[in-house]
Amino acid sequence: MKLHYKEMGHGQPLLILHGLFGTLDNWQTLAKRLAEHYNVFLVDLRNHGRSPHSEEHNYEAMAADVLELVDHLNIPTPAIMGHSMGGKVAMTYALRYPTRLTKLIVVDIAPKAYPPHHDEIIDALQSVDLGTVTSRSEVDAQLAKTIKEEAVRQFLMKNLYRKEDSTFGWRMNLDAIERNYAQVAAAVTSDVPFKKSTLFIKGGRSGYIKPEDLFGSIEHLFTLVEIETIPEAGHWVHAEAPDKVYELVSTFLAH
Repeated sequence: MKLHYKEMGHGQPLLILHGLFGTLDNWQTLAKRLAEHYNVFLVDLRNHGRSPHSEEHNYEAMAADVLELVDHLNIPTPAIMGHSMGGKVAMTYALRYPTRLTKLIVVDIAPKAYPPHHDEIIDALQSVDLGTVTSRSEVDAQLAKTIKEEAVRQFLMKNLYRKEDSTFGWRMNLDAIERNYAQVAAAVTSDVPFKKSTLFIKGGRSGYIKPEDLFGSIEHLFTLVEIETIPEAGHWVHAEAPDKVYELVSTFLAH
């Protein structure tokens, strides 16, 4: 599983992992700023972006993919940051391969299991007839029947591309994601906690991390943890409060 990635900058290595239905492009703006001080690697996780597709989609496999990439890049101990699904991949990596990273940053996700809440998005994406649409605006119109928020539609449509025969396709492996959705929602568990420096960044307007998570699964699995809340941000913390995320990440990595 050779993951697609984009490298920029020089200095301490930092891997950034996107969330469900995302691509490495979601973090490009913030990565360019971080690349002024760090060697940043933006990564497309399996079944997303330009990385290979697979029938298997779970956190063990995705963490192993990241380890394979780290080995390929010959960077024994990078810092790793992940958002949402990517945060769970980063947590799994840290718990399984604790000697193969320096620090961990998790953005707006807890290690717990979540109830299914992407069914509407998956159904909307599956309902688009990519064989007949001729423009991005037609795709948007079909998605708008069920997804009212324009920002969500624009985010999803970053996965849209034209094939060689000029028809449209989704870069993500929608079928595999749908079949393995229970694995995406599953908890991250370990018998042994991660004992290196860890930063959790929570969006104050997001419901993904509850107060009970902070003193439950998070502190149980990550013993040297700092938790920072950005009050004005929702789940898309890095898009809604990029300056604050940059400041928190830079400060954490520098100490």
